[in-house]
Amino acid sequence: MQVVEGLAALPLDDVPAVVTVGFFDGVHLGHQAVLRTVVEDARTRGIRSVAITFDRHPREILSPGAEPRLLTTVSRKAELIARAGIDVLVVIGFDRDVSLLPAEAFVRDVLVGGVHAVHAAMGGNFTFGFKALGTMQTLPVLGAPHGLTAQTVGLVEIDGRTVSSTSIREALAAGDLDWPRRALGRRFVLDGEVVTGHGRGRGLGYPTANLRTWPRLLLPGPGIYAGVAEHGRRRFRAAIDVGTNPTFGVEPLHVESFLLGFEGDLPGEPLAIEFWARLRQEVRYDSVEELVAAIGRDVDRTLELIPDAALA
Repeated sequence: MQVVEGLAALPLDDVPAVVTVGFFDGVHLGHQAVLRTVVEDARTRGIRSVAITFDRHPREILSPGAEPRLLTTVSRKAELIARAGIDVLVVIGFDRDVSLLPAEAFVRDVLVGGVHAVHAAMGGNFTFGFKALGTMQTLPVLGAPHGLTAQTVGLVEIDGRTVSSTSIREALAAGDLDWPRRALGRRFVLDGEVVTGHGRGRGLGYPTANLRTWPRLLLPGPGIYAGVAEHGRRRFRAAIDVGTNPTFGVEPLHVESFLLGFEGDLPGEPLAIEFWARLRQEVRYDSVEELVAAIGRDVDRTLELIPDAALA
């Protein structure tokens, strides 16, 4: 998949396309349905499939301070969109100028003039342009003079519950991993870089990798989790603490993981944490000995829950 960054990189070379636009946070099953529609339609027509997304949530510009924490980094999102079979991903820097772009101009200059779209497929709740005046009701009207047709892809439901990035965020914040797994079609993954911590874990016999994440990312609700840590092409069972280390005094909420079977140094290295199960809430212990015993039980439980097949 080709990745094109910024409006300044447009127009693409003059090849007709089927296009979709969205923030696609998490690239959940609803997003995947839209992307699949675009890819299949483009292949049927023998033309290119294009997805347009943004480098930040629009609310970061439109209502600063009220924007949601995100499920995926831009690079993780791009990887997931590539898996859907999209030919070209355009990542637009969402700034004030973009927010002021009228819906008519977005259709004319970006969809038609920028990526040469002849057909667009969007989710039913898609809006675009200044003050979100562009909708799936107005898109066919705005596109008609340019030969652009449009279709609406229905929202995806699971057991009567609509799949959405918001519902996934709410579940994760509450420590619920089941709904995110079902709505994403995979387990939730948190990306970051390992940084040097206080070294307490090593002193306790369980050295941990402290994860520094992109500030915009959502952390699952506080608690102890079992999961898998991926470093390069290697995967390890991981006992994960999302918390504040209350036994040693309250610290900022952070993520640290004990990688079972790993030997070596990780600071400065990228690490992806795949969450499998929430084991318990984080607890303040009266002694270090009690804490060590609890960590041992968490490690044993992680060994039980994560099969060898998850490490392949």
